[in-house]
Amino acid sequence: MGIVIGLDVGGSTTKIVGVLEQKVLSQAIVRATDPVASAFGALGKYLDANRLQISDIERLMITGVGASFPSGDLLGIRTFHVQEFLATGLGGLYLSGLDHAVVVSMGTGTAFVDAKPEVVRHIIGSGVGGGTLLGLANSMLNIRDFDLLTELASGGSLQRVDLSIGDISRIEIPGLSMDTTASNFGKMADDASKEDIALGIFNLVFQSIGTMAVLAARSVNLRDVVFTGRMTSVPQCHDLFDVFSQLYTVRFHVPEHAEYATAIGAALFTE
Repeated sequence: MGIVIGLDVGGSTTKIVGVLEQKVLSQAIVRATDPVASAFGALGKYLDANRLQISDIERLMITGVGASFPSGDLLGIRTFHVQEFLATGLGGLYLSGLDHAVVVSMGTGTAFVDAKPEVVRHIIGSGVGGGTLLGLANSMLNIRDFDLLTELASGGSLQRVDLSIGDISRIEIPGLSMDTTASNFGKMADDASKEDIALGIFNLVFQSIGTMAVLAARSVNLRDVVFTGRMTSVPQCHDLFDVFSQLYTVRFHVPEHAEYATAIGAALFTE
């Protein structure tokens, strides 16, 4: 049996993984100006980095918003298309070790799916995601670089940006701590720094996604939620979602290599 390659093709980036006998061998990301260049570049880079020949690859499983652009077989390798929600659900289950969960894909927007090995069902989607994050950062801070924004947010404080329960009430509300957010950007002090604003933007986006994740989980009577996508690499993601886990008695999981979940799910898919 040869290696199965999973490709998650976006508009300008492609995530690629190799799977052999249900085990992930390695993964990589390639950026390019268009989906076709990104897909071919990722495949070529992966073959070179892992010293593989085309003959070592059994098949390519391709998914993502840019998956429709490369037509036919890539480099003569048998190529199959996998529905993105299905790939995301299977990848999230594989990485988390769960057999039933709500899997959340945090991309440009955000998708929520009810995932089991035998069936993956789309629950709902949201326009709030990485695109929102970068759009707000560009408007408020003149920054569009994801890594720079993440670094900036690491030095910020929400106390000069967000309004908390403790800011508006001296009496503790049952089930809510005094530092629970009452209003994102509801405080916005005049002396708020760029670092504070960057953290406030992350908090707004992650809390919006977290709230929808809780509602999605409750709609299908589940307590396990698995987060996938590039934004899982942000340190603040883990801290903010820990708060949700405690507040709403749900189990939020951010597994290792969550950024590659959709590519992994594509590679694992068998009809």
